[in-house]
Amino acid sequence: MASNGKILPHQAQVVVVLIPFPAQGHLNQLLHLSSLILSHNIPVHYVGTVTHIRQATLRHHKSISNIHFHAFEVPPFVSPPPNPNNSETDFPSHLIPSFEASTHLREPVRSLLQSLSSQAKRVIVIHDSAMASVAHDTTNMLNVENYTFHSTCAFTIYVFIWEKMGRPSVEAMHALKLPSPEGCFPTQFLDFMIVQRDFRKFSDGNIYNTNREIDGHYIDLLEHISGGKKVWALGPFNPLAIEKKDSIGSRHSCMEWLDKQEPSSVIYVSFGTTTTWTEEQIQQIAIGLEQSKQKFIWVLRDADKGDIFDGNEAKRHELSNGFEERVKGLGLVVRDWAPQLEILSHTSTGGFMSHCGWNSCLESITMGVPIAAWPMHSDQPINAVLITEVLKVGLVVKDWAQRSSLVSASAVENGVRRLMETKEGDEMRERAATLKNGIHRSMEEGGVSRMEMDSFIAHITK
Repeated sequence: MASNGKILPHQAQVVVVLIPFPAQGHLNQLLHLSSLILSHNIPVHYVGTVTHIRQATLRHHKSISNIHFHAFEVPPFVSPPPNPNNSETDFPSHLIPSFEASTHLREPVRSLLQSLSSQAKRVIVIHDSAMASVAHDTTNMLNVENYTFHSTCAFTIYVFIWEKMGRPSVEAMHALKLPSPEGCFPTQFLDFMIVQRDFRKFSDGNIYNTNREIDGHYIDLLEHISGGKKVWALGPFNPLAIEKKDSIGSRHSCMEWLDKQEPSSVIYVSFGTTTTWTEEQIQQIAIGLEQSKQKFIWVLRDADKGDIFDGNEAKRHELSNGFEERVKGLGLVVRDWAPQLEILSHTSTGGFMSHCGWNSCLESITMGVPIAAWPMHSDQPINAVLITEVLKVGLVVKDWAQRSSLVSASAVENGVRRLMETKEGDEMRERAATLKNGIHRSMEEGGVSRMEMDSFIAHITK
């Protein structure tokens, strides 16, 4: 085990242990939550495999020196490259071996919890909903409480539960065009999650990285069916004010380019860390962006592997002859790790073409940027409904019913133009700005979100 500090500050009353799921969007959210809890002077321990602790800390944009990291060895797992031609689903099935390897964290986590619980008055464990089995030994420890963290919004979790209940008549659901759950997850991952669901019965409450301004009605609905378990909406976890420089004082080159553009003139195009494209689809996106004649920053990277440090270079996607030369001045193609929060918070950014992973949705909403939605798998198709139909701060580029077809260059061009140069797009930008302001107000002194976080801290430190 590697750790960056003592197990426990002297005679701490309460300590918090966070157990993230080993995929970037999950690692990142619980690292943000670690910083928030730490700001209340509560010691925080963040647990993972050696590989995933290294990944989480490498990509995090803020100083995290006061968090106690515990990087545990797990059995070796295969780390194949992503497969763009998976016909069953766009889900990143190549990551499943790393997910299964992480279940071996249960033993070292139990030892850590025993050690902490013998020294602290109370230990609070917050585990990702997909890591419930790793946290299961908390049920036998008297002074340990166990909370389930859901890495998506209350709306999406409620939709999944509502589907399982046979779609009962609920007014909030009537007018919505909800996507079929088919194609969201492969069978192998569903089997993994069924095991985790059985372990979640033992949790003391549920935590969401969302905010009542965003989906308060659905938080209420979840509370109604929670069986008496407390539901906490503690988000957004990501910072709302972004520093212009990183800790060593340098900025990503794309930020210098953004500084030179007009306000709200640039569309940011990025599909997260688990999306894999065919070469044909990449070319259609390139043609569509060029034909739209809108300014753009396009992050073109291959999906993460289970072990991003395995020594094999990630595939570099080549664009058609002279594309990058031709779009000089119009747009940038970024092939390395892009500072997404910084890009979204920049005044020149006016839209975001996104896969609608919850991290990206939340970052876009909190920065007041509307979304051109192109969901790929998992919770993304339902998150896209929240964005486009409930909040009305986005439009659909690719309908989930058409998920197995190629999106043409003209559809990409049309989505970009609609968002960036029409009255409809302007209205979405206005709604996004209003929502952003409401969220920011809710997190100030006396705001509903600040009060919810204060109430959670009071609850775990009582």
